[in-house]
Amino acid sequence: MVRNTYIYPPEPSMRIVSDIMAYTSRHMPKYNSVSISGYHMQEAGATTVQELTYTLAGGLEYVRTALKAGQDVDVFAPRLSFFFGVGMNFFMEIAKLRAARLLWAELMDQFSPKDPRSKMLRTHCQTSGVSLTATDPYTNVVRTTIEAMAAVFGGTQSLHTNAFDEALALPSPASARIARNTQLVFWEETGFANVIDPLGGSYYVEILTHAVAVHARKIIEDVEAHGGMTQAVPSGRPKRHIEEAAARKQARLDLGEDVLVGVNTYQAESEPEVDIDILEVDTHAVRESQIQRLKDLRANRDQSAVEIALQALGASAQSGVGNLLALSVDAVRARATVGDISETLAQVFTRYEATASTIPGIYGEALKDNTDFQKARSNVSAFTQASGGRPPRLLMLKMGQDGHDRGTKIIATAFADAGFSVTIGLYVSNPG
Repeated sequence: MVRNTYIYPPEPSMRIVSDIMAYTSRHMPKYNSVSISGYHMQEAGATTVQELTYTLAGGLEYVRTALKAGQDVDVFAPRLSFFFGVGMNFFMEIAKLRAARLLWAELMDQFSPKDPRSKMLRTHCQTSGVSLTATDPYTNVVRTTIEAMAAVFGGTQSLHTNAFDEALALPSPASARIARNTQLVFWEETGFANVIDPLGGSYYVEILTHAVAVHARKIIEDVEAHGGMTQAVPSGRPKRHIEEAAARKQARLDLGEDVLVGVNTYQAESEPEVDIDILEVDTHAVRESQIQRLKDLRANRDQSAVEIALQALGASAQSGVGNLLALSVDAVRARATVGDISETLAQVFTRYEATASTIPGIYGEALKDNTDFQKARSNVSAFTQASGGRPPRLLMLKMGQDGHDRGTKIIATAFADAGFSVTIGLYVSNPG
């Protein structure tokens, strides 16, 4: 919905998830079969309530899909896990995690589970990546620490603390050690993890938890009224709401209404000298190494066995009979690659392409009283008139392998609101 790393349309994707849950329940009963993720929604710009709501609505859809396939709720539900992002709104993030447990228990009640673990929401949390700044990067150590505290006080079961240099590059060994040691200090030195729900009973936290739950219920009811998340994703409604929230957030940052220390306020008079050992990866060498591995694999495998396994997988995808994960395991044992398996399924399921578009009016409305933005809009209008009614055009492309497009969409939206004709390319694009 927001990360653009999908392959197949929503409905066959749900079948894959159901088959994963069935296979792991039977063969890997201690394994967390599915991570129901909201982290990427927050990174894409979702509000706290939007992240919570769409994550739980997605989990509800997974449960229904598994039940339709004949699975026992008390067999698969105790092994579902969640994954939330944790940003800088300290008390709101705590309230979100507390409300998540309340709401998931309510949602699971309708399926009449007998095992109380089927109603438990167990979650992993990761500190925010989008809150990290390339400017004054050591300040990110403070940001990550505050976010990690919110996750622990909110009751997370496991935690990922981001490295302070992730706005610049992949973590170096030194920055990764600081991130890891932040958790060790929490665990060994503070006593944070010795208390369950340490802020429970606080008037502010309790009323905030209640408010989050009330708003989330309304959005979940709206999603359900429109056919659930499987129907909501292709409709584009949740994606559009998240992108609108992202545009509003960026407008507040650009206007200085939301503070980002060192970036839009409290800037240094000159760029401070920061000596950071940036991790550099020779991507060309990695690519060549992987290509050679694939050549060696294909030269030494039994191609007929691979084709038989892939034909069985494709037949199951076509007929709806059989477990896709079990058949994928068979294919891997015959030395089929992930690409072989993905392409076999794509030939049946097809490949899904979301519609990329700007979010008109959101950014421009927020900056309607901003002199610089209105001057830019006036200049674009003058250019358009001088060009015979043809506005200046802008092509926006997201390069690389990661599919997050928040920055691309915000820039495209800002230029569109200024009067440009903006075309957004497919994700993810390669140079040349």
